[in-house]
Amino acid sequence: MRIFRLKPLSICDTNSYLVVSEQDNAALIDAPDDCEYILEQLRFYNVTLKMILLTHGHFDHIGAAADLQEKTGCEVYVHEDDLYMVQNGDLSKSGFPGIGVIKSVKNATPITEDDIIKLDEVEFDVLHTPGHTPGSVCYITGSVMFSGDTLFARSIGRTDMPGGDMAKMEQSLEKIKDLGGDLTVYPGHMTPTTLDTERRANPYLR
Repeated sequence: MRIFRLKPLSICDTNSYLVVSEQDNAALIDAPDDCEYILEQLRFYNVTLKMILLTHGHFDHIGAAADLQEKTGCEVYVHEDDLYMVQNGDLSKSGFPGIGVIKSVKNATPITEDDIIKLDEVEFDVLHTPGHTPGSVCYITGSVMFSGDTLFARSIGRTDMPGGDMAKMEQSLEKIKDLGGDLTVYPGHMTPTTLDTERRANPYLR
């Protein structure tokens, strides 16, 4: 398995990642709004996009999902509680003014807690972590966790937007804190970190 971190995209500097199997098939973790750049990266790494794993349904994480699905035929996965935002792009904007058109994904596959999504030899465990949105999830594969907007380096995602819930966020953070061992954490914004580092230094995980 190889992991490539793409440059931050969208007005929110949103991270996305390519996870590549031994067969050179790829899963894209989140799809910020720059379809052509992502397609260029697929060609650069000479990999085939098989799936998009969305950590939640906000506009800055789904902006390129519909176009990428149309151009590559890939599957799009999102937690069932955020499916409504992916199916109606206007609802993904969460009240932010001035956001352009967000294309709706026609064929998205809903997922739930403890689902396992397989890409050749790579298996992604779905950890439901509501708080930022009702359907926020983290994807865990091997010693790596893609935390979306649930957990950042020394911080966490906002809970003051529609669907946000601080009490649920606290429960989700306890679930993450209790995961066994250390994990490399690739968040939806800012820099990668490790779970042990966040257990020590993140005030929300103490």
